[in-house]
Amino acid sequence: MDPALTIRRVNKSDEPLLASIIRVTFDEHQAPKEGTVYSDPTTDHLFDLFEHPDAVLWVAEWDTIVVGCCGVYPTTGLPTGTAELVKFYIGSPARGRQIGKQLMNTCISSAKELGYVNLYLESMPQFSTAVDFYTRLGFTMLPHSLGDSGHPTCSIWMLLPLENR
Repeated sequence: MDPALTIRRVNKSDEPLLASIIRVTFDEHQAPKEGTVYSDPTTDHLFDLFEHPDAVLWVAEWDTIVVGCCGVYPTTGLPTGTAELVKFYIGSPARGRQIGKQLMNTCISSAKELGYVNLYLESMPQFSTAVDFYTRLGFTMLPHSLGDSGHPTCSIWMLLPLENR
């Protein structure tokens, strides 16, 4: 791991920075704002959202600057043993430096420690680079959504079995 990179749990003081990273990423990729995390009111209250006992949000700091996040959350309506991979965003200056891979590996380990056997995620075509990344990690496409994320604009659904990971 890059010595300048720290991955830690979310703090209350991270909320405005993370909300900004998420929304700027949507702006950069011209992704829809309604029906997505962009307009979801929990985006401004991530510390509070992740106080759930079966959830975790990891924050990446690079050279002491918050540059991204990724979490595991027990979204309502998901099959037993399945959690959602959520809030996976890296600010543009930190992309291409393996930070996303470190966050993803941390989330996969956390999901297993929390007792999950599958990770589910939702995305959209505007984030094709991320979707390619998920595919390389072993996520496979699903024909429909699972659970009730509250993000009806997402049109890509993927699943990763955690067995043997």
